[in-house]
Amino acid sequence: MRIDLHCHSTASDGTDTPAELMRAAAGAGLDVVALTDHDTTRGHAEARAALPEGLTLVPGAELSCRTDGVSLHLLAYLFDPEEPALLAERELVRDDRVPRAHAMIAKLNALGVPVGWEQVERIAAGGTVGRPHLASALVELGVVPTVSDAFTPEWLADGGRAFVDKHETDPVEAIRLVKSAGGVTVLAHPAAAKRGRTVPPDAIAAMAAAGLDGLEVDHTEHDQDTRTRLRGLAGDLDLLVTGSSDYHGTRKTVALGENTTDPEVYGEIIRRATGAFPVPGTGGA
Repeated sequence: MRIDLHCHSTASDGTDTPAELMRAAAGAGLDVVALTDHDTTRGHAEARAALPEGLTLVPGAELSCRTDGVSLHLLAYLFDPEEPALLAERELVRDDRVPRAHAMIAKLNALGVPVGWEQVERIAAGGTVGRPHLASALVELGVVPTVSDAFTPEWLADGGRAFVDKHETDPVEAIRLVKSAGGVTVLAHPAAAKRGRTVPPDAIAAMAAAGLDGLEVDHTEHDQDTRTRLRGLAGDLDLLVTGSSDYHGTRKTVALGENTTDPEVYGEIIRRATGAFPVPGTGGA
C-alpha cells in the first residue's frame, strides 16, 4: 500500500480542487490519501463524491497552533467534524486569517511591494487564506522566484519583515479538542527549519504527555540526519512515525506520494480513531 497522509486542496492553499486531488492521487498510484486542509474540512464532501474506485480517503485537517512563540501545525485525522468545541476553535482560527492577511499586505506595501487584497483573494479562489497565497502573489509580482523563497526572514517567515501573528491554538489544547472529537493527532514537519523556529524536544514531550499520537518524520523539508533524530525522539516518546508529501499542487514542487506512511502505522491510526472512518472509493465522477 502507498499511503500519503498530508495533502492540500483549494479549500485552503493547494491548487487542485478536492476532486482533482483525488484523481491525481489515484493517478500517482496511491492507495490511501488524507485531505488535510488548513483549519477546515470544507473540501471533504467534494473529495468523497469524486473518489475513484481503489482509493481510500482519510478525512482530516491541519490545525494552526503556537507554543512559546513557535508556530506549529497539528495534523488531525478521523475526528468528528461537527463536534462543537473543535468546530468553534477552527472557526476562530479561520476568522482571524483575513484581517491578518490585510495586515501583512500593509507591511508588504510599506516595503515597496505593490500587492493588493484583490490579488490575494483571486489567488485564494475561495480557499482559507494563508501565507502561501501571499507568497504566490510575490511570485506573480516577480519579487521572489518561488513560493518557498517567500518563506524567509526577508519576507513571510515567522518573525519576518512582513509577518503578522494570527490566532493559533495552544497545541496541548488542540490535542485535547481533537481527542474529544474522536480523532488522532500527528505533529506536522516538526523540524522544518526554513519555516522559522522549530519545535523543541521538550515541547514535543509535553504534547506526547497530552496524548499526541505521532510525528511526521519523512517530509521533504527534513534531511536524512533530521529524520534519524526524529525517529529516535519518536521512539523515546512512544510516538507513531508517519511520512507524507505535504502536497500543494503547483504551489510547491513536491509530488504526491513523495513520502509515504507504513501500512502498519496507518492501521494503528485507524484503530485509535473513533470520530470518523476512512472512506473507500467506489468510482466517483
